[in-house]
Amino acid sequence: MILKVPHLYNTATRSKEPLKTLQEGEVLLYCCGPTVYARAHIGNLRTYIFEDLLCRTLRLLGYQLRHVMNITDIGHLSGEGDDGEDKIVSSARQQGTTVGAIAQRFMDLFFADADSLNIKRPSIVCRATDHITDMINLIQRLLDCQLAYRKGGNVYFDTARFPQYGAMAHLNLQMQQAGARVAIDSNKRSEHDFVLWFTKSKFEKQAMRWKSPWGMGYPGWHIECSAMSMRWLGEQFDIHCGGVDHIAVHHTNEIAQSEGAIGRPWVRYWLHGEFLLMGQEKMAKSQGGTVSLDDLSKIGFDPLDYRYLCLGAHYRRQLHWSHQTMYSAQQARHKLQHHAQDLLQRCGTAVTLQSEELSALAARYYQNGIDALVDDLNAPQLLAQLWGICRDRGLAASEQLALILHFDQVLGLSLGKARLSHSQEEDQAEIETLIAKRNEARQKKDWSTADAIRHQLAARNVILEDSSEGTLWRRESVVASSPSTIQ
Repeated sequence: MILKVPHLYNTATRSKEPLKTLQEGEVLLYCCGPTVYARAHIGNLRTYIFEDLLCRTLRLLGYQLRHVMNITDIGHLSGEGDDGEDKIVSSARQQGTTVGAIAQRFMDLFFADADSLNIKRPSIVCRATDHITDMINLIQRLLDCQLAYRKGGNVYFDTARFPQYGAMAHLNLQMQQAGARVAIDSNKRSEHDFVLWFTKSKFEKQAMRWKSPWGMGYPGWHIECSAMSMRWLGEQFDIHCGGVDHIAVHHTNEIAQSEGAIGRPWVRYWLHGEFLLMGQEKMAKSQGGTVSLDDLSKIGFDPLDYRYLCLGAHYRRQLHWSHQTMYSAQQARHKLQHHAQDLLQRCGTAVTLQSEELSALAARYYQNGIDALVDDLNAPQLLAQLWGICRDRGLAASEQLALILHFDQVLGLSLGKARLSHSQEEDQAEIETLIAKRNEARQKKDWSTADAIRHQLAARNVILEDSSEGTLWRRESVVASSPSTIQ
């Protein structure tokens, strides 16, 4: 039984819509997965946290879920259009290894990071290199219906023959043509056309190539997701997710080739997660500076601190990352976890939520939490309800715990698991005590004592930052990955 129907913001219509699935009670979901040429940075991982929030919400509401995610291990080029070199080939050459080794290494790291963030594995994970035949068959369908053409050894999608091209992204093709940023491929009938299959490119010694009706070559990036989603979900499915950077090109091209091939609507709901900002720019490998989960761990943050930070902002809002925001998220998560652990010690682990047995006050919190989730995955509002539950003395301890553990099924913060080790708690408590003594000394204008405490903490790699929010502390500063190590 479906508890309540969620209303989700559909990029295609720019509005919230009630979820109406193709099959009652079941959601068919496809999410664009990582391109495994380098380690995912925390900006990449924000998208997967949002998608995990969606999956957990659907399951809590009673839906059956078939979740498919691809692994791009071929075909994602380094240029803005159909130009540049395959990113995995480039990474393998620079690191002196094989493309297979590069793809496996960074796929393993991606899933290790996802596991540490409590991101649940998809129902099906499919690698592009295992689906070349599916891609070739889809390209042939497009050629057969004259939506694709061959030129110069390559196969291109003909956007002029698909009148709806660019509708979801609200693209003005004439304006784009006037300000094109990349050199036009002379084989293209239009600069908006895109490659479905390469047999000819400026890289004559491409490492990954397959036989096709058009010669030895490799697929374009966009055809991969269309072919793999249809392979595992059928020619029509419910929800397609990704980052906002996919809207204008990748998802626009996916829609064109998919709907062109099947001759009818393809996906009903398109959901997109916003950027993580570092300063005023989005965090991106191409910008030369990124932060990984490993970087955060080195300065004392748990991956779940970052998950909490992401849940504190709506997935459709840009999120600013800094040491201060991470510290605030860490402190908030620790307080929630400590409160949950105290309740567990008092109530035991057998507490479960039976909504029909809740008091009127607890039932109101329960309903408010569900309402937050069905309102386009409003995790910040759900967290606000959780804090209200923790602070409300009118709730019985058992009801507090039941509500916290119930909603943590969606939040994924492991609030019911063991908190910090005793040594970690002692370390943090000692740091907080020293900071309190320093603040007291500053109020008395005892600058020598205040400076001595700062130096004492600095010797332990603890950096203090005095702000309007009080004194924040963090471990030794993150050094963003350099272009020489992250390509």
